[in-house]
Amino acid sequence: MTSTDTLAALSVAQVSHRYGKHQALDALSLEVAAGEIFALLGPNGSGKTTLFRLISTLARVQSGDLQVFGNSPKNNLSAVRNSIGIVFQSPSLDRKLTVAENIRCQAALYGLHGAPLDARIAEVAQQLGISDRLSAIVETLSGGLKRRVELAKGVLHKPRLLLLDEPSTGLDPAARLDLWHALEQLRSEHRVTVLLTTHLLEEADKADRIAILDKGRVVAIGSPAALRHELGAQVLTIQSADQPAVQRWLEARSVIVNQIENQLRVTGAGTAQLIAPLAEAFGDSIQTLTLGQPSLEDVFVAKTGHRYW
Repeated sequence: MTSTDTLAALSVAQVSHRYGKHQALDALSLEVAAGEIFALLGPNGSGKTTLFRLISTLARVQSGDLQVFGNSPKNNLSAVRNSIGIVFQSPSLDRKLTVAENIRCQAALYGLHGAPLDARIAEVAQQLGISDRLSAIVETLSGGLKRRVELAKGVLHKPRLLLLDEPSTGLDPAARLDLWHALEQLRSEHRVTVLLTTHLLEEADKADRIAILDKGRVVAIGSPAALRHELGAQVLTIQSADQPAVQRWLEARSVIVNQIENQLRVTGAGTAQLIAPLAEAFGDSIQTLTLGQPSLEDVFVAKTGHRYW
């Protein structure tokens, strides 16, 4: 294994960022390994968009350090920009141009032209399954195909790290699935590291690893399966007319209890075994008891003490 194989695609160390009095990022640290599909998950206001802007060099790092494949935008901005491709949340395609014309407009930004550009367009189109659509007017394409054209623009200059901001915005479920097939193909066949921001729990669940952000901090990081496993096999959700008494009863049994509005969420070992004694102890005051597998929302609740939305 070479040193470039072990070099982190992205390293963020104690990065803080403010907008006036608002603390958008608070000493945030994380690392993305080369070859990963990594998701930044968080509700609006969690800090993921600010972090995306810093990584994509749209904003300057105020405090802390950020490196892309060992290069810092503070010291080697051009190397960072050459290493990244970006697909923004807002569509960047000219709807009245063809697919090929849109890609050529992107190529001009990187000084690509002539026979090498023709070869690269053919290569990228083949990779993303749009070879037969190069002459199509963009406004005639489906949402999923438009996203593939956006990806083609983002990887045209062969970036090592592809950044996507809320990539599923405006896509139907079939188009979202199509997008993920394209991302997995880029990763597996062309060794592109993918970093995306999302507020969609089901989208983050597809990533290799995720960082859950809340109020500018990383509250959890790991694979979706590992984060859910930390909560135990099952989560018990309780609604009761006598919620304080139920909460005291649960806390006396060494389980983790989070109060979220009118619900109690219980995680830890042996949650299923609590149902019968709960029903016996509180009878009709128990309105609902729900037992299910932990979700990423349950992880968020356990780490922050409040609802995701």
